[in-house]
Amino acid sequence: MKAHPTLLQLKYDDVIETLAKKANISLREALDMFYKSPIYEEISQGISDMHCRSDGYLAEDILHFAQISLIK
Repeated sequence: MKAHPTLLQLKYDDVIETLAKKANISLREALDMFYKSPIYEEISQGISDMHCRSDGYLAEDILHFAQISLIK
């Protein structure tokens, strides 16, 4: 299901802010991490209703993906 574009932009903002706080990084770094994550792709393409998940859940998922990417 695709959400309204304005709602998605608000969701992106909230997830990026939460990610920055959880990872103790700048908003710029969080923004970069978010847009390079598969979570962004899933949300923007309407896969699995990812936009319905909490900001904290999505931020944790992005951090988990980033850790796995560093290991590879």
